[in-house]
Amino acid sequence: MSSNLGELVPCGGGDSIPLLKPRLLIGRRSSCDIALEYPNVSSHHCELELINGYWYVRDVGSRNGIKVNGHRCTMKWLLPGDELTVARHRYEIAYTPQGDRPPPDEDDEFAVSLMEKAGLIKRKAERSGSGEHRQPPSAGKPAREHSSAPGGDDDEALRWLNEAD
Repeated sequence: MSSNLGELVPCGGGDSIPLLKPRLLIGRRSSCDIALEYPNVSSHHCELELINGYWYVRDVGSRNGIKVNGHRCTMKWLLPGDELTVARHRYEIAYTPQGDRPPPDEDDEFAVSLMEKAGLIKRKAERSGSGEHRQPPSAGKPAREHSSAPGGDDDEALRWLNEAD
């Protein structure tokens, strides 16, 4: 493995795909960070994101879905050695976790907010080398009390979304 953030190793053989940035879009389009030029891969298929030193995959509305270790999912933490299937193309993820704590338990229904599950917001990628661990507002804990002023919560959500880009 080279000095990058890891790699996707094709299970059927072939060249490994280096993971060079903390957020990568995978899809059929040549504009994607990782272009998989197969007809059953959607133009924008899924996104890989390095969060607190661990890779996280999220389907972005693809037609043929993703699987982790043979189980269909819409989002999941990827541990070293896990098998990621994009449409029907299988890859083993190889990397060394950089986090000082493991990813949240998959059974924790509040580990990922409802807005993230719906694909309406994205987590900010971890800043490399800063040691900063940023999580989006949790679905279980509102960022502040609900305001009766029109647009109060909407304005806060828009500010948070604009920060994420």
